Amino acid sequence: MTTAPEPAGIYISTGQMYQEVRGLSETVSRIENKLDGILDTTGDLRKDVDDHETRLRGLERARWPLPTIGVLAGLGGAITGAIALVAR
Repeated sequence: MTTAPEPAGIYISTGQMYQEVRGLSETVSRIENKLDGILDTTGDLRKDVDDHETRLRGLERARWPLPTIGVLAGLGGAITGAIALVAR
């Protein structure tokens, strides 16, 4: 029974390993910088959303009298019409 010959090993020098580690370090640094920029943008967006939410809540609170005024005007018109009908 013959065994397959051992494949030739691959030699990686310490200089090559150092270059790979430096390249990975630079890549990680670039990714960290991009993430910092994204987080800053996200913080600004969060402030904008909170501001818009506050404004919408204020508009919703100020709007409630409009339907009430419409109902009261309708009731006033109905009462006036009923009085005019009965007064004939």
